[in-house]
Amino acid sequence: MSGLRGVLAIPSFIRAAPRTLWRSSALKLLLCLFVGTSAAQTPKAATSLLHKEAPEFVRIDLENRRLDLRAYKGKVVLLDFWATWCASCQIEMPRFVAWQTQYGSRGLQIIGISMDDDPALARKLYKKMKLNYPVAMGDEKLGQIYGGVLGLPLTFLIDGQGKVQAQYQGETDLNLIEEQFKPLLRP
Repeated sequence: MSGLRGVLAIPSFIRAAPRTLWRSSALKLLLCLFVGTSAAQTPKAATSLLHKEAPEFVRIDLENRRLDLRAYKGKVVLLDFWATWCASCQIEMPRFVAWQTQYGSRGLQIIGISMDDDPALARKLYKKMKLNYPVAMGDEKLGQIYGGVLGLPLTFLIDGQGKVQAQYQGETDLNLIEEQFKPLLRP
């Protein structure tokens, strides 16, 4: 949690919560609502990741396929950390589906990382929302290499060279995200 303190002000009552309480859905929902309503509508620079190589990872996605971030070099990637209990996350998903359809041929790749504890919940939402991009399960280790993922949604814009160009924390203006990734795509 210490890595997040410089990026986002976490209320003391949340910081002081026992570790076991972090797993409760009620606290997760509270954190999602807090971050979603207090986040600025502009991208935030990830101090430790901005203009640096995106940390590489390999996971098995919800369709049992290998998901290796290195395989997407040359594409613009929106790496989206989300959870089923996060309302703001679900609001973004239809737009991400539309972007994958509209811009995929120009080099855009959306990748979802579910931070849920139960893969069955993530699979259910994946099917319900008809997501057309790969989704893998995240964990504390993956969250830590991306600077600590506590507030959701958390999305990283990664350019074709694999460098992080922007970070979007909480509910963000989706038009702004689109304006920022479009110039990075192939014509």
